[in-house]
Amino acid sequence: MDGLSELDERITGCRACPRLVDWREEVARTKRAAFADWTYWGRPVPGFGPHDASLLIIGLAPAAHGANRTGRMFTGDRSGEFLYPALYDVGLASRPTAVSADDGLTLYGTRITSPVHCAPPENKPTTGERDTCRSWLVSELKLLAPTLRSVVVLGGFGWQAALPAFAAAGWQVPKPRPAFGHGAHVVLPGGPEGEELDVFGCYHVSQRNTFTGRLTPAMLRQVLSAAAFEAGLYPDGPAGRAEAGGGS
Repeated sequence: MDGLSELDERITGCRACPRLVDWREEVARTKRAAFADWTYWGRPVPGFGPHDASLLIIGLAPAAHGANRTGRMFTGDRSGEFLYPALYDVGLASRPTAVSADDGLTLYGTRITSPVHCAPPENKPTTGERDTCRSWLVSELKLLAPTLRSVVVLGGFGWQAALPAFAAAGWQVPKPRPAFGHGAHVVLPGGPEGEELDVFGCYHVSQRNTFTGRLTPAMLRQVLSAAAFEAGLYPDGPAGRAEAGGGS
């Protein structure tokens, strides 16, 4: 196995946060009626996407009946129903839907991860749980560093978790730390490979944001396209997908 495969395997066995362990396993046992026939994943959810990605998307945490059920980031929930069509539209995904871990979806040059890998009650990890999980994100960033050029961070929680992780992985984060905002763009010099990292802020693809129109598909596509351009990808539909290459 390569480094990221080993990391993903270690993540799925983590039991460091008792509250999250209890919650994810309770949800997996009780299930939601609509998914009564499913065998829930019920474990920490590793990152998803190619191991040589040049673009990384950082979310918040798995949804109780989404990734905690399917075992893949943003798969099987309303947030994924908003995110994956946008990724497809800009040429970063092979299909606009994500329903299960074996549905054939492939990401092009793009990987998705989160600062907290277990589903939290009410979708709200504590700051302590965020900090406990940070070492996984730091390790993932270091392993991706040879190819990583751009990051999209979804939401203020992810932004607060990601900036110290970037610093711990070797990039130079300015002080005071840049404030989160939709469309925020910060260039971090240095890095373990000596390359700059373009970091973009985007409102989270939560139902609260998407149902109210705070985040529209066009707004999401705009940020993804800008990040893909800085990552050296070609977000222009089918031709862009072919240029970006495959991997899952």
